[in-house]
Amino acid sequence: MNTVSKTILCYGDSNTHGYNSSNMGRFSEKERWTCLLSNLLGDGYLVREEGLSGRTTSFEDPLFEGLNGYSLIYPCMLTHEPLDLLIVMLGTNDVKERFSATPENIAKGMERLVTKAQNTKEAWRKNPNILIIAPPPIEEGYRSSCISGEMGSFCVEKSKALAPLYEDVANRLGCHFLDAGTIPGICMYPYDYMHLSLESHRLLAEKLAAMIPLFM
Repeated sequence: MNTVSKTILCYGDSNTHGYNSSNMGRFSEKERWTCLLSNLLGDGYLVREEGLSGRTTSFEDPLFEGLNGYSLIYPCMLTHEPLDLLIVMLGTNDVKERFSATPENIAKGMERLVTKAQNTKEAWRKNPNILIIAPPPIEEGYRSSCISGEMGSFCVEKSKALAPLYEDVANRLGCHFLDAGTIPGICMYPYDYMHLSLESHRLLAEKLAAMIPLFM
């Protein structure tokens, strides 16, 4: 009997790490979407968390080190190999004003990252299998929140523009795609309007649990 579990690597930013903007802490193992997904999928799956607050698709942050997702995808994949599925949910941090990136630039960063992941042959159990998630967009309220100065201008507009661009990347590279912003009821916490609410963690996990067995 084959008892080898299928390994899923969740590669993202603070919304994968489970940042809780209501108390500036972290959601627990009973609350984070990654942990909920593991419970929903059950035996036969290993869900690995690789969420880092501030991580971008491919931009070097001039203020903080180690946040370039493109640079770190290789060691993260090899840490958890052999992989059966890679989930990438990035782009929220890329809209920060200090990066001066257009939505098209951000999508190009996602394309570079995913292409690198596909070409990291030694990390895959079989063939590359990647799900690109367009994160729910930042909401208007951020402008009057504590993160306004950190994020800068045009974050809402840029984040709303990412989903169709990411879908195009997924189609061209042969990846799966999910626009998380279209999940009914999903929203950001009204403390900074850019981090998933507790309920949204559950909704995202349930959506993914229904999708993943279809392509695993």
